[in-house]
Amino acid sequence: MVDKNIRIKDIAKLAGVSVGTVDRVLHNRGRVSPEALKKVTEVMEQIDYKPNLIARTLGSNKNYRIAALLPDPKQDPYWAQSNLGITQAQTEWAQYGIQVELFLFDLLDKSSFQKTAHQVYLAKPDGILIAPIFYHEALPIFELFRETDIPYVLFNTNIAEAAPLSFIGQNLYQSGRVGAELLHFGQHEPGTLAVLHIDEDIHDSVHLLEKEKGFREYFQDKGKINFTIIDFILNPKDPSFNNQLEQLLQDNSLRGIFVSTSKGTAVTASFLEKLGKRDIRLVGYDILEENMKYLKSGIIDFLINQNPKRQASLGISHLVNHLMFKKGTPGTDLFPLEVITQQNVDSYLGSGIH
Repeated sequence: MVDKNIRIKDIAKLAGVSVGTVDRVLHNRGRVSPEALKKVTEVMEQIDYKPNLIARTLGSNKNYRIAALLPDPKQDPYWAQSNLGITQAQTEWAQYGIQVELFLFDLLDKSSFQKTAHQVYLAKPDGILIAPIFYHEALPIFELFRETDIPYVLFNTNIAEAAPLSFIGQNLYQSGRVGAELLHFGQHEPGTLAVLHIDEDIHDSVHLLEKEKGFREYFQDKGKINFTIIDFILNPKDPSFNNQLEQLLQDNSLRGIFVSTSKGTAVTASFLEKLGKRDIRLVGYDILEENMKYLKSGIIDFLINQNPKRQASLGISHLVNHLMFKKGTPGTDLFPLEVITQQNVDSYLGSGIH
């Protein structure tokens, strides 16, 4: 077995060259004769030598700055989880000279996203983690980042034209199909199924459109079904919001609801509870505090967990591996579609996966 603590001077001795020569080979600097290069390379292959990349990076005194561009966590508990993941990753990597700066934009304001993204560009970080929830506004931002060769990783929302270093998240089209299957399972009576988007600009939100597309195509693939599929886009700031949602939930033909966001799931569940409607199946997203309350009380039937905390944390790690260790990153890093129920939520939370 090879000694894992082998030193540069040991390689030099085995190869019959100077320590300086080995150093130049390892760090690809200075001139090395072909003969010396061959000797050092052969020895490194024989002993399966792996340089200590962390020590090498620390020795370079290089500090890397990563910008994280995401919605303000105060506006939505989902993004608060993303923020927590970034904070945890920052703590883990700080000892290696990694600095993470948050750039927060208004979740409901496209101009805020554009302005904040431009601030990221002017800050000239070494890498960027970004949640591009506004499709059209994000496209020119990616052009700016590419012009300056700043590597960027996307999370939560994948935009095909972005050509990022990596995307971390879920297959949202398939997520919508899973939601449809969960609503469809065991439903024999004819009726209505609703796709509900709350407090979102659906027409500029690729991630939500993909979910709805998957939902609808699940039923299209089933052929003739006994259900009518409807969709609602509701804004809580609209004075008629409460009436609109109550009218939908009091429809006697309504068999189930698929809500496209975690925050919208909690809002819908609160109305179902208030109206005493426990016969309507509810499928939504994420094991956030409010959602877990309604899941355990039986108002929510299923939650599809997107794990926003881990998405964001892994995004920072991908950038660190690229910048600091020069390692390749997966072009797409898809999380499993985890279905959480009243019966498995506690074991899931206690498992450490979350």
